[in-house]
Amino acid sequence: MLPCCRHIYRAWTLKYHRMSVFDLNEQNRHLDNKIVAGLERLSQVFRTLLWEKAREQGLSPLQVQLLLFMQYHEESQNNVSYLAAEFSVTKPTISDAIKILEQKKLIRKLSVSSDSRRYSMQLTAAGRKVVRDTENFTAPFSTWISQVKLPQKELIWKAIADLIRTLNQTGVITVQRTCYTCRHNSIRNGMPFCNLLNEKLTQNNIRIDCPEYTPQEQV
Repeated sequence: MLPCCRHIYRAWTLKYHRMSVFDLNEQNRHLDNKIVAGLERLSQVFRTLLWEKAREQGLSPLQVQLLLFMQYHEESQNNVSYLAAEFSVTKPTISDAIKILEQKKLIRKLSVSSDSRRYSMQLTAAGRKVVRDTENFTAPFSTWISQVKLPQKELIWKAIADLIRTLNQTGVITVQRTCYTCRHNSIRNGMPFCNLLNEKLTQNNIRIDCPEYTPQEQV
């Protein structure tokens, strides 16, 4: 977390430390606290579902997350430095996880031609099978959201996208490949517009992980 973001986060913590969302009296007295407590409960569910899938494969949740990320992202992002930032863990933690995945023959290392000391990772056939067997851990959420009517679904998405954007701005989420900070995002006729896709960026079109994402500072 950047130094300036630490100050923001610390100020927020000092402001709300006496209003614990885990204090049931405080939680049930304020809608804000109930929403935060609900989000925390959902995070527990995600962790439990991922743990179950990882245990079936003899892997840790982080190892499964790394396989899922490598499957669906560019090889240039599948390196220790990028993965450490992506998952907010140390480089040694990522290196240890990669070592185990390599020992299990789920990934292979690819040398970077421009620097013999660097490498990226690629899934093996066995690694891709693990992805197929584990990536549906989110199914209970997908099933529920598929049954929600569109107007409510749009409100949910807006709230989630806005929350992720705010957490990224304050440094809580360190890596984010979203339309909000992409060089292709512009304003045309007073409306957000994607110059790459050549289309208006309505709320439903906002992406939180775009494969064509390019940071604004690279303009």
